[in-house]
Amino acid sequence: MSNIFDDADVVYQYSRMQALEDGVLVDITDPAKEAGFKFPVAVTQGVYGVLNDTSTPCQDFEGRVWDMLMVFRMHIRTCEGDTVNFAPLFASKGKAKPEPVSMWAKIGPGDDGAPVMTVMLEGED
Repeated sequence: MSNIFDDADVVYQYSRMQALEDGVLVDITDPAKEAGFKFPVAVTQGVYGVLNDTSTPCQDFEGRVWDMLMVFRMHIRTCEGDTVNFAPLFASKGKAKPEPVSMWAKIGPGDDGAPVMTVMLEGED
């Protein structure tokens, strides 16, 4: 029995490069390399919004990226497979204390087959 998709033509393909160019994904590879990551890292617009929420005093984008990357890195060491679940704590305006933000990351081949990492909010895929 054959699969109906075996001989099908690809109608449309959306590459990682296109997603980065369109702003659907935001590249954070430079700070990720500083944090010890060996592969390119991108975040979704949802994660970018959390990282870019600087409405709380003493919060800046770079610090929030660093905090997220450190928690991500810690959880990578304990994961098995290609998916990492983690929840960094972030302060937000009007909240008395920082709260966890559920995120997950998928590690897999990029457009050229080399490993890449994509960080998403829980519920995004």
